[in-house]
Amino acid sequence: MAKRDLSSKLFAAAREVIPGGVNSPVRAFRSVDGDPFFVQRARGCRIWDVDGNEMIDYVGTWGPAILGHAPSAVIDAVSHAAKEGVSFGIPNRHEVEIARMIRDFVPSVEKVRMVNSGTEATMTAIRLARGYTGRDKIIKFEGCYHGHVDSLLVAAGSGALTLGTPDSAGVPDDFASLTITLPYNRPEAVEEIFEKEGENIAAIILEPYPANAGLIFPNEGYLQFLREITEKFGTILIFDEVMTGFRVAKGGVQELVGITPDLTAMGKVIGGGLPVGAFGGKAEIMDHLAPDGPVYQAGTLSGNPLAMTAGITQLKELDRLNGWQRLEEIGQQFEDGVREALNEIGRDLTFNRVGSMFCLFFAEGKIENVEDVKNADFDAFRKFFWSALEKGVYFAPSQYEAGFISLAHATDDMAKTAEVTRKALKEIYS
Repeated sequence: MAKRDLSSKLFAAAREVIPGGVNSPVRAFRSVDGDPFFVQRARGCRIWDVDGNEMIDYVGTWGPAILGHAPSAVIDAVSHAAKEGVSFGIPNRHEVEIARMIRDFVPSVEKVRMVNSGTEATMTAIRLARGYTGRDKIIKFEGCYHGHVDSLLVAAGSGALTLGTPDSAGVPDDFASLTITLPYNRPEAVEEIFEKEGENIAAIILEPYPANAGLIFPNEGYLQFLREITEKFGTILIFDEVMTGFRVAKGGVQELVGITPDLTAMGKVIGGGLPVGAFGGKAEIMDHLAPDGPVYQAGTLSGNPLAMTAGITQLKELDRLNGWQRLEEIGQQFEDGVREALNEIGRDLTFNRVGSMFCLFFAEGKIENVEDVKNADFDAFRKFFWSALEKGVYFAPSQYEAGFISLAHATDDMAKTAEVTRKALKEIYS
């Protein structure tokens, strides 16, 4: 068993000064009944903890590390930018360059505003939708996580589900009353609400591929249905592509499915590993933002030169390397290895993948929404997680999280991961 003595000491020290010992709940490893390790460094597709243990990483900073950890192009660009200043609070040329790139990459974006996190992006997109429509109510879907915004922490996903408290304390009832939560992939539920409240609904916000409850795909025609019903009622359709944007395809899910939302929230990949978020969409809507319009949003560090430079460099590298096609090829290798392991043990567990995102559900049958995920075998997942970790492969420490592959994952890494997966599954099901 790998020794993690220094990690244990650091976690004990952290709990004295940080709530729960972590700065984001899912890092606490609560859903796998253990304590987290502490990272010393990361390079390519590998991470090393403070005790010297080496692991192949399929978390990738929860998505941003699409080139792999510490890619030289990004490191060099950020180092150069830092010499000119780490923050200005004044417009800089990098903001214009990345805004143009986002507009060119994402089908729905005519104008974009840079912010500092995915939470800030979704929060402001909701505010903008309300300001533009003059309506108050919004629809979100159970299991979709859009950051820790008060009005969106209702039937949330990700860490909220992991901790078993999807409705956070501290959220006023008045805020929650303006949020209508519905099951994903159930068009009849959406139709029923619009018949009653259609004229009061400012926006529908959703992860088009929910990735904070594992990885769930929309049923055929579902996203098109949402596009049509929102257009019928003058409701803003918001795609939260903080996780899927620039990862599953150059233009995100909306490029894959050919559906154009009114607004899109983005983040992760476009920061190159630094804190960043963005939201964009139709110019007519975006022009309601201050200083041109009445909807206020501001941020001291928004568009800071380091994050913008990291994002620009990462996107350019992805484009130059034909990254999205290559990620699909690597993802297929990964999927083939997982499915071979499942066939060998005679288990028909559900494995979902799109490009470089994936989730192995410890459940059989189609996963359509978070209620299906809740029926998974969480004890089997816990055993699998620890077995894989002890063998040098780090998967996300929650059944409710997606995994991420990077361009740094090589054929040898796929082979080792397949072997580790096979051994871990045999230990559980033998």
